[in-house]
Amino acid sequence: MLEIVQAGGWLMVPILLCSVIAAAISVERLWTLQRSRITPKNLLAQVWSALKTDSMDSQKLRELRASSPLGQVLAAGVGNAKRGREVMKEAMEEAAAQVAHDMERYLTSLGVIASISPLIGLLGTVVGMIKVFTALMLEGAGNANVLAGGISQALITTAAGLSVAIPALMFHRFLLRRVDELMITMGQEAVKLVDIMQGGPEEEPRL
Repeated sequence: MLEIVQAGGWLMVPILLCSVIAAAISVERLWTLQRSRITPKNLLAQVWSALKTDSMDSQKLRELRASSPLGQVLAAGVGNAKRGREVMKEAMEEAAAQVAHDMERYLTSLGVIASISPLIGLLGTVVGMIKVFTALMLEGAGNANVLAGGISQALITTAAGLSVAIPALMFHRFLLRRVDELMITMGQEAVKLVDIMQGGPEEEPRL
């Protein structure tokens, strides 16, 4: 592996750096965006139970807000329920926007890595071919080692750039899709809470 990196030239350094950053972002987001951490099961039912027993005090509201992103959205709704349906919905939408921003953290960087990695590899290809043609101009076609080294550098950097870009792009798309699905789930739970607290269906929410 070290020989391949050395053969690829100095442009292998930013490609390897991109691979490390992409791997770190992917692992961190996969851990953070677990459904059980973002939208805990039965959380709305627990909130509804506390509201029915009139036990949703300021302490429990703070605990709800800190428990999960869904809890943050629901807490915004509960805290503004007495101000009317529209104000409650607006507060929950603002909280959801903040939650979405937090869930998309680092995904832009992952997308950038997926875009620039093949370009860095392409730059390595150009540098390698320049080396080949420079050797042809100075030494003719007789020095096969120099020619092979330039071509090898060009191929290695291209392959390395694509090897980083392809999984980075796949994880970027997958994680964006995960964020969209979680936001839809939170939106559905928020609508249920609004209906319950502002004159909607009075039965206990089905989760």
